[in-house]
Amino acid sequence: MKTEQIGDATFETWSAEEVARACAANEIVVIDVRTPQEYMFEHVEGALLMPLSFFDGKRLPGQSEKQIVLHCGSGVRSERTARMAIEAGVTRIAHMEGGFAAWKAAKLPYIGTDMATGAPKKIS
Repeated sequence: MKTEQIGDATFETWSAEEVARACAANEIVVIDVRTPQEYMFEHVEGALLMPLSFFDGKRLPGQSEKQIVLHCGSGVRSERTARMAIEAGVTRIAHMEGGFAAWKAAKLPYIGTDMATGAPKKIS
């Protein structure tokens, strides 16, 4: 994990493997900032959706129990969103480096789409 101090805020960059371990331990909340279409096609199981186009850092929940980790497709939008959250007053936020592409490259399980039926299916 990389850490950057921005004023009073702590901005963390996590690897896909770190996110997967923390998810399994129920220590974090993963928020996907991609579009609804991208999310519906494939996403990290259990990730919440808050698209960048509608993002408002002031509406994020507190992080007293679980850390928030943002992710997107490549890490660009999630880093931008994390910095927007800091500008909105969030003092601790993280994003997943490499985004969903890094998650898939690490061969971590996710929810995809069965192309024959259009139904969601777990991909391991």
